[in-house]
Amino acid sequence: MDQFFNISVIADNFTYFMIGRFPNGPLGGLGLTLYLASVSCVLSFFGGLILGLLSISRFPVVRYPAVAFINLVRGMPLLMVIFWMYFLLPALFGKVAESQTVIMALTLFTSAYMSRIVVAGIEGIPKGQTEAAISTGLKPWQAMLYIVLPQGLRNMIPSFVNQFVSLIKDTSLAFIVGVSELTHVGTQINNRTMAYPTEIFVFIALIYFIVCYAFTSLSRWLEQRLAWRKAI
Repeated sequence: MDQFFNISVIADNFTYFMIGRFPNGPLGGLGLTLYLASVSCVLSFFGGLILGLLSISRFPVVRYPAVAFINLVRGMPLLMVIFWMYFLLPALFGKVAESQTVIMALTLFTSAYMSRIVVAGIEGIPKGQTEAAISTGLKPWQAMLYIVLPQGLRNMIPSFVNQFVSLIKDTSLAFIVGVSELTHVGTQINNRTMAYPTEIFVFIALIYFIVCYAFTSLSRWLEQRLAWRKAI
């Protein structure tokens, strides 16, 4: 069996797969992958929320640029956005760490997609609630902030989790600019051993599957939970 699938290369480098050289060096591997995805997801939540609200603004001068920006980013491949950030940020702000450029690229890209989730969540709330809130004396922005948005955000949670799963997989593109996330670590180990590419990349695929399946299961549980609450 070892002739066809030698797991010793996995056992010998397991810690490196998980956290890179940390704590004696920079964080890498799965730890860095989850860090990139988590930070980008949090920033993308706020970015998507802002873009989503701007894209449904009553004022054309606000709505049209927001919609144009969303469509532009959604129409670009993520790899191109990463290259933009990798070359643009240092040109504007001087030396920027590669991991930070990737976080900005993932945030920008994911915010555009999350904005559509926000719009869908808001549009899913009956218009009568907004009208009823305004009739009580609230201004339109107050009705959105206090009545519509809290309900919409609750309905958006499963979609946000699904987007986070997609974000975890998207971090694999960070290896193209030298960020030592999971895929890059696997490539480094493969280049060093030059003997076990199947074992290394099957193991990496298994890690991605386990992590993504866990969050996908969480998303399904949240959907069932929200559906149960609505039925009460």
